[in-house]
Amino acid sequence: MNRFTRIAEEDDVIIALRDLQKGEEVDGITLLEDIKQGHKIAAHDMKAGHVLLKYGVSIGVLTSDVKKGEWIHTHNLHTGLGEESAPYVYNHKTYPLPPASNRTWRGFLRKDGSAGIRDDLYIVPLVGCVNLVAEGIKKKFLSSHPDMEGRVHVLSHPYGCSQLGDDASATRNLLAGLAKNPNAGGTLILGLGCENNRMEFFLPALGEFDKDRILYFQSQDQKDEIVYGLEQMDKLYDIVSKDERVELPLSKLVIGLKCGGSDGFSGLTANPLLGMMCDVAGQSGAKIALTEVPEMFGAERDLMNRAVNEEIFNKEVALINNFKAYYAKNNQPCYENPSPGNKDGGITTLEEKSNGCVLKGGHLPVVDVIDASLGQRIVKPGLTLVNGPGNDIVASTNLAAAGAVILFFTTGRGTPFGSVIPTIKVATNHRLAEFKSNWIDFDAEIALDTSFKEATEKLLDLLIEVASGKVTKEETNGMEQIALFKTGVTL
Repeated sequence: MNRFTRIAEEDDVIIALRDLQKGEEVDGITLLEDIKQGHKIAAHDMKAGHVLLKYGVSIGVLTSDVKKGEWIHTHNLHTGLGEESAPYVYNHKTYPLPPASNRTWRGFLRKDGSAGIRDDLYIVPLVGCVNLVAEGIKKKFLSSHPDMEGRVHVLSHPYGCSQLGDDASATRNLLAGLAKNPNAGGTLILGLGCENNRMEFFLPALGEFDKDRILYFQSQDQKDEIVYGLEQMDKLYDIVSKDERVELPLSKLVIGLKCGGSDGFSGLTANPLLGMMCDVAGQSGAKIALTEVPEMFGAERDLMNRAVNEEIFNKEVALINNFKAYYAKNNQPCYENPSPGNKDGGITTLEEKSNGCVLKGGHLPVVDVIDASLGQRIVKPGLTLVNGPGNDIVASTNLAAAGAVILFFTTGRGTPFGSVIPTIKVATNHRLAEFKSNWIDFDAEIALDTSFKEATEKLLDLLIEVASGKVTKEETNGMEQIALFKTGVTL
């Protein structure tokens, strides 16, 4: 088994691929202290103030002198990012990409031309007051339709009332996007009747929709809302029970990308491997979506230079700067990252995390920048950037509301989390994949054991299998959930 790796030839560090002990020799370097798996080792002597390279780019500045073989982490490395940065300049750049694939999958083609990988029933409460009514409808429906177990999802949330302005609008738009997700063979929209997000304001946010597959009512308008709700669910069931999978090209897939609980392996295995798979899918016409805007900080210039034109470049600049302004508005430092778990796993600075994070998007050109809270959706083949925070549940909800039907979630620390859309969890290392096999669908460290080419094919196989009906660990565990991004006041 390999004990270390160096990512780029010019890097100042090598990465421990397993726990190493003081005195061991790796790559001609004698370790001066114990080094944990995923952590950085100085490849040569360096002085305080040295700009440290990993991935061939700066990941921070040394705060003290470092000797060859010494551990580099938070005690001697600090972010090189600041609140002010040089102006962004568009320098268009393209990368070599793999050939398209003619592989197919079996899914559900919708009337609007979109395609779902599932044919589930959604119940979408317009306000938190009716969450438990929705759960009551689900429970009674499943008692008479046990064949739908695991296929009925209540999209509970605490909002929809006491919200104003942009905050209220965002709630409407996100719920409307979720209601129209192609994985929903049928959707029941459940209102109360007195909320800010009442039906008369919500329906315009839906725009055009299939009136056979999206039904709605307000609880205050019905004598027995459970009985009436069951009648509506039965109507939807009659439709989805007749749906059948059909053969579809990769171009019909909308794939969301997310990572959480990253470690020192994230930028070595799972994220670049996922990026290679996305390059193939994107070249085949699939729509790929990357979010987590704060985890683009420090790596945003490469994404900007991959914009297909100056209009998209300007949208990227606005995306980054608006998120920085959001931090400033709340008097918070925009570079207060990575998390404690990230640091335990070997990530020291935000730019180190970001340059590993964005690898999920491969080398595809950036074709669009959207915001699901404004009602925008992923519509262009290639890589789309979706506005959203680093928070796992919120960012994944934004992806689902924007039209993603499947989520790839890379992790080096592990999490039981799952989105309302099927979530494929990719472990960055063998240790996690083996220890939490009840959470993990794919072990990305196999790329170091065999080859990235072989591992990319295996990951593409899994994409097609799950898209065609294979159940993920998250689905088996029933861990789906949503969270709406809230920025305003509550009355």
